[in-house]
Amino acid sequence: MGSTLILKVKIFLKPLTPYLHQGTLSVCKSSQLPLSARFLCTRDSNPKPDGRQAEPKNRGQGFVQKSAFRRRDEGSWDDGGKGKGVTSNLRQKPVFPKSVFAAGTAKRTAEMLVRKAALVSQDKEEHEEEPEERRPRRAEKMQPPDRPLSAAEWRKQKESFGNSERFGIQMMSVLFSSGADLDIAKSLLTFVAMETGTLSYELLLRYLTLCVSGGHDSEVYDVYDIMQGSFPSLETGASSLFIKSFSRTERWREAVNILHNLKKVFTPSQRNYSDVITAAMLHGNTTTAWALYDELNEKGVSPNQEAWDALFKGERQTQEEKGEEAEAMSQSEIQERLLGILLYMRNNQIYPQHSLASSIKSWFESLTREKWSGSWTSPTPKGVCKCCGSVLESIQLTTEEYHQLKERVMSDIIEGQDVFNKTTPEELERFKAFVKKKPAFDVVVDGLNVANINRDKNKLSETLLAVVSELQHQGLSVLVLGRKHMLRPSRSWDRHNMDLIRQKAHCFFTDNISEDDPFLLYATLHSGNHCKFVSRDLMRDHKACLPDGATRRLFFKWQRGHQLVVDGFVAVGRRVRFQSVSSYDTIIQNSADSWHLPFDDTEDRSTYEVPQRWLCLTNKH
Repeated sequence: MGSTLILKVKIFLKPLTPYLHQGTLSVCKSSQLPLSARFLCTRDSNPKPDGRQAEPKNRGQGFVQKSAFRRRDEGSWDDGGKGKGVTSNLRQKPVFPKSVFAAGTAKRTAEMLVRKAALVSQDKEEHEEEPEERRPRRAEKMQPPDRPLSAAEWRKQKESFGNSERFGIQMMSVLFSSGADLDIAKSLLTFVAMETGTLSYELLLRYLTLCVSGGHDSEVYDVYDIMQGSFPSLETGASSLFIKSFSRTERWREAVNILHNLKKVFTPSQRNYSDVITAAMLHGNTTTAWALYDELNEKGVSPNQEAWDALFKGERQTQEEKGEEAEAMSQSEIQERLLGILLYMRNNQIYPQHSLASSIKSWFESLTREKWSGSWTSPTPKGVCKCCGSVLESIQLTTEEYHQLKERVMSDIIEGQDVFNKTTPEELERFKAFVKKKPAFDVVVDGLNVANINRDKNKLSETLLAVVSELQHQGLSVLVLGRKHMLRPSRSWDRHNMDLIRQKAHCFFTDNISEDDPFLLYATLHSGNHCKFVSRDLMRDHKACLPDGATRRLFFKWQRGHQLVVDGFVAVGRRVRFQSVSSYDTIIQNSADSWHLPFDDTEDRSTYEVPQRWLCLTNKH
């Protein structure tokens, strides 16, 4: 802060140092900051579903009609080829298939619903709008000035807002959220210092947030000096901001010191470590970078993608480019460490962002002893890389994975501690006995969920009948799970339709207070690895019941390969179509001479969605 304004602030603070150390200044916790400020100070979340090597599909104990197997090669379940005889609507679609698990689907669906809701509510809002004279009088909203103000002008502003004691803090938040010029914020600090004789910790923290977010790192140096000299200690929010800013400058070593001091009282966040790792790597200090990376891994936390990006980019530089600080690491050691990052991302089903994927591609192509070539591509519906022709790993679980998942789902979801909230023990036992008496099912249908696909609630049974008829037409053994109220004749549940459903499929109707999902999962997993289920429910609550990340990733893999979702609405006279079911696993994969990396090229991917674009790396010996 080289300006006269900030010099005034320093002068006002100097004689007040003893007073500041008496603890009279308010200390701001991260939770008291505006959302945008907290983002700069807190940890990042990074969901990491899993994926592993898969074996060919195992039909398990399934007792399925032979016609269903014959039609497999004719487009029955997963085939994308030409259909013969009875055409199945469960076959794969062209590249970038319409799927509930495809990246961006959730956002597009939400935007469509918002547009529809806006049209419906537009008239309602107009009619409900209160006349101007009847509205309760609200306080005038703070607006940031368009230039730095004098002390007199700020005092006038403060008086217009009722002389609030928190005027300076509130106005600094407004300046931050509006992206105001830094000189305006400086003039506000000067006014507060002149008027009160001091600056509170909270006000300085908000000013610091504004400086860091705006990239004003030279100003951050002065704030650091002020806060270090005025307060006995800094809380995690301020420390995180100083680490972030110092890491971007030549004073990055001070960020390392702040990190070490933070470790004495608090576990630094993923972002804290990542900022310093990035700084060390970009300044050629590979020893510090990798030491911090190993330390972070020991805590069971992965760095953010910027740190990984710096590790791959930094190792592309030559020893001369890294400067005097460069530590010698053999190329084989570097290669082993970087390939270890890719294996870590595979095991935790982390998808590199496009920028990181580009750095990985450049690093592979820079290896002088090998001839790697990278291309952006996408697989065919059958899971064949369009670039090199390699077949990607199957989405189907291995026998070991399947039994592991089945055991965990049975114990943690179906028979977990909240079993009494889902059903009664008696009903669950009755259902288990029912399933054991039946041959293994090919498809399990969530009847109530499927029936509510269409908007017309007078045709629930008609919708369900259409879906069940389509599945039966495929020669598949079908179980329909419903609730007892569906058997009572009504406009929604036509008796004739329900009788036809019971003729075409096995049916089990639970009590009206029971949840359908535990029964759905039990029947599907009990029938074998070949059995699929039909539902629009994404099972996120049930996946959350599983005890660890590896099992949750296994569940997600099984779900993507077994869940059928009706495509669009069910119309009378038209065949029911289902969204594509992936035949390959979306996970980082490698062989002796190739790597395939699905990368995150969208900003709208939900945690339960998977990327559609891939990076293909091949070694041309």
